[in-house]
Amino acid sequence: MNSFSPPPPHSSGETAPDINPALLPQHVALVMDGNGRWANQRGLPRTEGHRAGERALMDVVAGAIELGIPNVSAYAFSTENWKRSPSEVAFLMNFTGDVMSRQLPTFQEWGIRVRWAGRRPRLWSSVIKRLETAERETEGNDVITLTMCVNYGGRAEIADAAAAMARDAREGLLKPGSITEDTVQRYLDEPQLPDVDMFLRSSGEQRLSNFMLWQSAYAELVFLDVLWPDMDRRVLWRAVQDYVERDRRYGGAVDQAVNPEGS
Repeated sequence: MNSFSPPPPHSSGETAPDINPALLPQHVALVMDGNGRWANQRGLPRTEGHRAGERALMDVVAGAIELGIPNVSAYAFSTENWKRSPSEVAFLMNFTGDVMSRQLPTFQEWGIRVRWAGRRPRLWSSVIKRLETAERETEGNDVITLTMCVNYGGRAEIADAAAAMARDAREGLLKPGSITEDTVQRYLDEPQLPDVDMFLRSSGEQRLSNFMLWQSAYAELVFLDVLWPDMDRRVLWRAVQDYVERDRRYGGAVDQAVNPEGS
């Protein structure tokens, strides 16, 4: 049995709130928005915002571990991010690979299992290699699963799943009439991931930006007016406390009891 160490406590001394494990989100999706704006506000290169964002991600993951959340997915590089300047794209490619190598000892220490969701085409081979190394080296870790979404788009994921199902149907491996939602789930990048319970986006923007569209069908949306590098585990904890107070009905409804006397 593997022996993992808990993350170090937050520097403030604040500890995770006591929340009933049955009420915790089982999958939190993170849109890590605001790195560039954070850097611009400080007169720094945008790249420094991404470096600060790495620290924020690791602290948020630490907070998820302390709460007992089993799955976190992070939007690291979207299929639309190729539209950015060539210099920023090159930085992000190198940076993503470096993060996987640099944080691998921490992944192992904290029991983080790393997974990768996204398309291979266009993604640098060096980045693919480091993502696959992190997947392989952390395969036995079971404290939390961190899915890094690199060259990922929700529409692209669904389109790729549809193409794969069409190929299997053509080869007689799948009957078109038998396709269900569960079938589609099996063809997604990470089919074992549960649906997103809490979708959290920083920076004040209030949109999904093509992230985990299938998985977030019934997610509770949390939009924070905090730039990503200013995020830490305490902000996550407050967001989860808000989440557990919401009434999740999944399309159902419960009528209010009516007093027959009208009082």
